[in-house]
Order: sequence, then C-alpha cells, then structure tokens
Amino acid sequence: MDDPALAARLKPFIISSNDALEFKFIRSVEDLEDEDTTFKPEMSHQVFGENETIFGYKDLQIKLYYAAGCLETYLGLTYSEKVNKLVCEDLEPDEVLKKISAQLAPNPHENIDSFVQSLIKDKTFKPIGEMIYSFTVEDEDQIRTFEVYKANMECKGFREYHQRLQTFVLWYIDAANFIDIDDDQWDYFNMFERYQADDNSVRYATVGFATIYQYYAYPHHKRPRIAQVLILPPFQNMGLGSHLLRAIYREYLTREDVKDITVEDPSEDFQRLRDYVDAVNCSKLPSFSKENLMKGFNKTMVLEAREKFKINRKQSRRIYEILRLKSTDLSNKDEYREYRLNVKRRLNIPYKRLENDSQKLQSALQKNEQQGGSITLPIQEQRIAQLEKEYQTLEEEYKKVIKRLDSISDL
Repeated sequence: MDDPALAARLKPFIISSNDALEFKFIRSVEDLEDEDTTFKPEMSHQVFGENETIFGYKDLQIKLYYAAGCLETYLGLTYSEKVNKLVCEDLEPDEVLKKISAQLAPNPHENIDSFVQSLIKDKTFKPIGEMIYSFTVEDEDQIRTFEVYKANMECKGFREYHQRLQTFVLWYIDAANFIDIDDDQWDYFNMFERYQADDNSVRYATVGFATIYQYYAYPHHKRPRIAQVLILPPFQNMGLGSHLLRAIYREYLTREDVKDITVEDPSEDFQRLRDYVDAVNCSKLPSFSKENLMKGFNKTMVLEAREKFKINRKQSRRIYEILRLKSTDLSNKDEYREYRLNVKRRLNIPYKRLENDSQKLQSALQKNEQQGGSITLPIQEQRIAQLEKEYQTLEEEYKKVIKRLDSISDL
C-alpha cells in the first residue's frame, strides 16, 4: 500500500483469523460464558487464505459453537467497529460468515437463542452406529468413560451428523478435503464420552473420529487405508488417539479379506501414534524378541506382523528399528554402531538404486553419443553427510516413541 497514512488507518482492521475464531462444545447453557470451554483452531488458511487474515473489523470475534453431542451449530460474530467509506472508499470488509457458512452443514443457527433451545436435542442424542470398543481413563481423580462406534451412511441420521463433524478437518488437518460420502467404501469410526449430566441423565459428547477407505487388494482382498484421524482439542493429551487406533485395528484384525492396514500421508504426530501402538503389539510377538531383533530384520517378522496385526512390510521394518533401538545398549559402542549401520543401509537403498539406474543410463547415452544428457549425483562426502542427517532425524523420532513405551511397566 503506497499511502502510509491510509495503511496506518487500515491496520487496526486487519486481524489474524486464528485469533478471531473461537470454538466451544456446549454441554450446558453455563458453558456459553465459561472461558475454559473455549478452544482455538490450529490453522485457518483453508478458509481464509494463505495469510490467515481477515480485513474490515476491529476487535473481531467469530463464535463457532457446537452442541457437545449432536453438534447442532451456532455461527455468529461480534466487533467494535467495521471499516466504512470514511476510512477507505474502495475497500469492502471480508464476508466472514459467508466464507465459513459455505463449509458448514446446512442451516447453522445464526441466533444464539435458537441455538440454546436446540441444546435440548442432546438429552436424547445417542451415538449412531454399532459400539465396537469402550474404555475408561483416569483424569484428574475422576474416571471418564469413552466409547467408539462404527457407522456408515446407511445409518439413520448419520449423514447429517457427519456433515457437521467433518468441518473440523479444515481447522486441524492440513490440506484436508471433505470425503465423498456417497462412496460406500468408506468406514467411519466415531469416539464419544459417556457422562452423567447435572440432571443425572446419561449424555454423550463427541470426542473425535477416523475415516477409513477400503481399497481393493489383489486377488480378492481389501486394504483399509486410514485417511483422517482427529481427536478434538478439548480431549487431546489424554491418550485417546491410541485407543481410537486400537478400535480400528480390532475391527479389521479378524477379517480374513483384509490383507493389511495402511495410512494415507500420515502427519508426524499420527505416525508417532501409529508407531507406538504397533510397537506395543509387535513387542509381544516371538519374532520381535530381543534375541531376534539383534539378528536383524527378517521375513518372519513381516509375516507375523501381517498375520497378527495387519501391519504392512514397510511399517513392520520401522517397528523392528524402533524395538531394536529400545533393546540396544547405547553405551556399548559396537552394539550401537551396528544398529546405526543397519538403519543406514536401509536408508541408503533408494540412493543405491538411483546410482545404479544412472550408471545404466549413462552407459546407454554414451553408446548413442549423447553426452549432453548426463546425470549428476552427490559426491560421496555429501551423501555420507546427508545419510547421517537422515539417520539422526529418524533416531530422534524413534526415541520419542521409545520414551512412551518406557512408561508401560509390562513392556
């Protein structure tokens, strides 16, 4: 903006969309005024653009509230001042509500009173689908009960519920897309907290969800791929994600038509969660005993991990490396060195393949006297440095998983 004076006048009307947004799960009317129930988005660029800013309002607050169970939705905003022609004749404020409403299920409440009236629906709300898993968690001297339900779009009312629930991926899963709910290959897993309300009635609160697509695997198998997993912010850091993953595993482990379970572009956090659950499971298998781990990765590990826990070959190799590092005496130089070399040999496989392919190509080019098409690979010293960096990054990730494994007394 070329006019410094105008830029100064407009600055108060530019706000971070992450700061402006506030979410709440409402269990009772009192939660509306309770600041402790408020939580924020991790991102908003998927709605408000790469800069994550909103123009046109001072002291903007965007209120996106949900009934804790059925997810009836309220969308509103407040501000102290709106940009007008006296400030800048050529600029219009962003259409905030329109941008968010386009992502929500139809007909969100725009009036807070009608939203409050709709909270009565939570008294009769029950999770949709079949309960497949339940567990309790001790949290601040209280025992909390959670349940996981599997559903599909044939379940009455589930389509409408999922349309309200899926909007959270915009704020918490980067590069997220709403899935095609008309594709019957999707499985839906939803977690709820079962709790007692002030009137002593049993209620359910939405906690998180996972979506899994059942891909075909030759010749007559399926390969479920975990697409989206999210534990909502008020329930994070309680270990609930590992329980949701266990519920998913339990559903597919006994199915003979399932070859193995894969994950679509896992985030670092989810990969760590997956590593932890898989490591706990594989640590109980004979092929992953300490004695066998020290002998190196082998086909028996692949077969047993797949047969018992539907873990694919790539992931079983990763779990082998985690458990072997856990079993390695890092103060023993020879033992630790052998571990590092073992992992680096695996990390170096793609480079060796590229090196072999480039040599074949160079030979073919030379035969055809086309020297201009030569391929340049990193010199040996650079590759060694790259490999060491890759290894160190991987070891740091493995140690985070091992730290959590060490907290389990019977592992």
